[in-house]
Amino acid sequence: MKKLLFIAAIVSSVAAYSQSDKYMNAMKQSLSLFDSAKNAADLENAAASFQRIGDAEKTQWLPYYWEGLVLATEGWKYYPDPKGVTEIKVSDLSGTMTALAGRINAALDKADAIATDDSAKSEILTIRNMAATQQMLVDPQSRYMTFGAQANEDLQKAMQLNPNNPRAYYLQGMGIFGTPEQFGGGKEKAKPIFQKAVDLGSAEQQKPLYPHWGLDMSKAMLAACQ
Repeated sequence: MKKLLFIAAIVSSVAAYSQSDKYMNAMKQSLSLFDSAKNAADLENAAASFQRIGDAEKTQWLPYYWEGLVLATEGWKYYPDPKGVTEIKVSDLSGTMTALAGRINAALDKADAIATDDSAKSEILTIRNMAATQQMLVDPQSRYMTFGAQANEDLQKAMQLNPNNPRAYYLQGMGIFGTPEQFGGGKEKAKPIFQKAVDLGSAEQQKPLYPHWGLDMSKAMLAACQ
């Protein structure tokens, strides 16, 4: 009997290892798709890949988190880049961003239902902040009180859950940087926030598959504030 139990334990351990190994490989492949994406079609492909992993694994929050981030990355392509170039132009920006935000938050709802620790929930909230910000940017003047307030609330909660989340400070810095000086924004106000994002990002210990983005962007924005 003891021998049978011992064999069963070994088989169970091997099966668990194989599943974990399969999950890690699938995630690495999807992250590679995301990293090499050159257009919206590539991003959609990466998002679908992460969704499939999440649906198959059922107990992992990271696939759905990355799905949300990929879709949020696509969302920025509907707005001008620093050179003033808009990669994706649509006739109904409001409808497009509403639909995209719905997809982002649906993925994040799944991630949030699985995540158990504050650090994970903080990361999820940073992507919710992006989705709300993108909806607000359709018409900042009329949408600030709704989507702008939601974006700020998400970010504040993210910082409360993990005060050392560098991505939260990067996003806060971006919001301040893009706000006119007469409304409390601008380079000088954003500079110490980007500095904190750089400091926290530089000290962060990276874990496999976990979020670690933002350091290079924070450094670039800090330089832009000089």
